[in-house]
Parts: sequence; C-alpha cells; structure tokens
Amino acid sequence: MGRSPTTASFRPHEHAMRIELSDEAQEFGKHVLRALRAAGGDELVRAAELEPERRESLVRPVLDVLGAWDLEPRRDGEELEAAAALCRSAGYWVTPYPVAERLARPVDLDVDGLVVVAGDEPAAAVAGLDIRWAAVTFDGLRGEVAVRASGVPARDSAFVTRLDIRPLDDDGGADLALALVLPCWTLLGMLDRAVELTRDHILVREQFGRPLAEFQSVQFQLTDAEVERRGADMLARYALWSIQSDRPDALLDAVALRSALLDAAESVFRTAHQLHGALGFCDESPLSWLSRYSLPLRRLPLGTVGTDEMLTRLSGRRGPSGLYSDSTGV
Repeated sequence: MGRSPTTASFRPHEHAMRIELSDEAQEFGKHVLRALRAAGGDELVRAAELEPERRESLVRPVLDVLGAWDLEPRRDGEELEAAAALCRSAGYWVTPYPVAERLARPVDLDVDGLVVVAGDEPAAAVAGLDIRWAAVTFDGLRGEVAVRASGVPARDSAFVTRLDIRPLDDDGGADLALALVLPCWTLLGMLDRAVELTRDHILVREQFGRPLAEFQSVQFQLTDAEVERRGADMLARYALWSIQSDRPDALLDAVALRSALLDAAESVFRTAHQLHGALGFCDESPLSWLSRYSLPLRRLPLGTVGTDEMLTRLSGRRGPSGLYSDSTGV
C-alpha cells in the first residue's frame, strides 16, 4: 500500500479517533471486488463446493496478483485498513478461501495463517488447503495446527474440519484482537451482499400486482436489517481503530464487535430469507450460498451465547468503553 512494512508503524490515532477507512484502502477494496467478479464471482464458491480440491487454485492466484499477502496489517495502520477492505470484498463474493485468517498470521511464527479456537474440539473452515496454520485461544495460548482430513462433503461442512493442536510455550495474546476482527470484516461483506440481494429482489418481485418494495411492512423489515448492518459497520471500523491505536481494550472491542455482528447477521439473514421466500433456500439464489457459508464465521470459534459470555468475562462490571466513551478521545 505504498509504505515499507518493515519500517512503517501505526499512524498516531491514539488521541484522535478516525474510523473512516482511508481512500486508498476503500479503492483497494473496490479493486478486489472487481477482480473477484472477473474471476467468477458467485461461481467461485459453487465450483469449490463441487471440487474441493480446486479450492485453492480457484482463489489464490487472484489474491496473489492483487498482492494480498504483501500486506502487513500488524505493522502498519494503512495496510491494516487495506486488509479489512480485502476481507470485506472477499465476504461479498463468498470467496471460498480463508483470506482473513491468512492475513492475521503472526509475524514471529513460520506459518501462513492464524485461527482462533475455543473448546475441547477445535475446528475451522480450512479443509483441503496446503497451508501451515497456527491457532490461538481466548486465553492467548498459541499452538501449532495439524488439520484433520474431513470426511464430510463441502456442501454439508462448508469446509469446516477438526484441528489437532500442539501447544507452544509462548504468549499469543497480542495476536488475538486482529485474528478476531478480520473475520468479522469478512462476515460484514456477506451482510452487505445479503441486504443488496434482498433490496434487488423486492424491487422486481410482485405480489397482488405490486412490487414487494411498495408494501410498508416489507420496507420496515428491510430498514431494520439495514440499521443492523450499518451499526455493525460502525463497530467494525471502531474495532479496527482500536487495534491501530494499540488500545488496552482492543481485545474487548474485538469481542464486542463479534457479539454485535452475530446479532446483526441473525437479523439480516432472517429478513433476507423471509423476503426471498422459498427461493432464498435454492441454489439458484446467491442468498442460499451466502447464508450457508456464513455459518462457520457465525459459529466458530464461539457462537452467539459463547461470544456474549466471553464479552462478559472480559468486561467485568465496568463493561466495554464503547464508541462514544470519553476514553476514546472524542
């Protein structure tokens, strides 16, 4: 993104909150959208599901050309924003590749990506990829990962498979916030697309001789979903700024983002399916693929209840500082 990742450092945001992505990062995200569309768009995930062994060859060459792996989101604030924009664009097209997890890779381990895990049966959507993985728990414990072969078809597993983890004798707490936030940007891109698809659907579908969009109840439903999506968008940018600013509450902000985003996803996909009707569950509709492949992001490493419990544990009685707290410097 125009700056050397070996010498750059985060921009000095600590006392002046700026949660808008830079123009450069936004333009990069648009470029990624166009590149993925040209590479197949919605057909990428369909092809990967039919032939899981092609999963990497379908997507990785596009990302290589874009210079995705040259980004150093841990070392430079502008490149962190570009990484977030990349994840959002990947989510928009349901890109069947763990983009966020690769961008979250630690700088001090010889691995290609990082996944956050929880519970006694760790899992991640990383089946069928020739990638060296590390894992980190919510307690900041890191480990080397051996990916088990998945005997479940991709259509049923959405590429999720079990992981065997060998603990490392080190502290990976500094890895955790970024590894939680970037996948949230992927899910946010999915919500962008779900709202867009639903808006287009109600404009062209008719009931009782009128477009669905003319019915007030439909307008209210879509408005509620859009409000949820915009709220999640705001919190995603805030959590990114929190990491950029190296705030002590960066992890708490990351978990708060995930909690809010899971609620938003539930609202957006529920509304999208209600307004699409049966069509939304058919393979002919991109919504069906969006909804199905959003599930790993929504369930792993923790689902809604587990995420809320983790948020309570981290925040204690004081709660998260939040977007409008005086501590943000606003």
